[in-house]
Amino acid sequence: MLNHRKENTAQFSSGVIRFTVGLCKKVLLANSAGTVWKYVTSLSTAQTSVMTAWLGILFYAFQIYFDFSGYSDMAIGLGRMFGFEFLENFNYPYISKSITDFWRRWHMSLSYWFRDYVYIPLGGNRSGIKRQIINILIVWLLTGFWHGASWNFVLWGLLYGIVLIIEKVFLLKYLEKAPAWICHFYTMFIVLLAWVLFAFTDLTQALQYLSMLFGSTGIFLNQTALFILRDHAALLIICIIASTPIAKTKLNIFKTTNLKYLQPVMVACLLLLCTAFIVDATYNPFLYFRF
Repeated sequence: MLNHRKENTAQFSSGVIRFTVGLCKKVLLANSAGTVWKYVTSLSTAQTSVMTAWLGILFYAFQIYFDFSGYSDMAIGLGRMFGFEFLENFNYPYISKSITDFWRRWHMSLSYWFRDYVYIPLGGNRSGIKRQIINILIVWLLTGFWHGASWNFVLWGLLYGIVLIIEKVFLLKYLEKAPAWICHFYTMFIVLLAWVLFAFTDLTQALQYLSMLFGSTGIFLNQTALFILRDHAALLIICIIASTPIAKTKLNIFKTTNLKYLQPVMVACLLLLCTAFIVDATYNPFLYFRF
């Protein structure tokens, strides 16, 4: 009986911690990153350099990740508090070394659903490479439509479908031999381009932003980009660290017995901080409310 109570208490405490982590992701990181993205998209073309555009879409990538993974963490934490175990939905997708790897880590519940109820029933990879390519395109066309009946989501889905086919046919074997940094760079390059298509429902705006990423404004670096780097460098560094396992493995100060007792105090302080941010915030979007 005593052991059962201890297990329930430990599970409840674990749930509270997981909920707090999710709340911090959403309120402290996603909303802050979203503010930078909102600022960048409010600029005129003349104010947007190549560096400004890349910084903007990078902050959007962090916003959408911490927004959605934060809500997933809160759901998992609430479930644990009430004795339920929900499946993980994210596994550090921004450390992926390929797009194939990325979609094994991002929104895993959706990926599993399309695999089990669309891809495999269509024949999966059992009927030769031609049929497999068709199946992948169908899955990703439907994935695009699942996110919204808009051309930007269709193109977003087709982009990932085409890249996944290219990886399946020949690219993965080269990526396996390539240095890790090249694989990471390639993956994040594709992911950031795809986020542009995802972010703008207006295709004209999406194409214009894509063109700015590749220098259509004729300015590589300007004062706006330097301002973003100066004022939001700490946020950018924190987002980078928080999107990797480093914070959980290398920077976990509660591993030692002495500091473990400070964990409840830290959780309480973070909850108060998040509450203060929510009360004071004027920008608190939920990007995945449509999905």
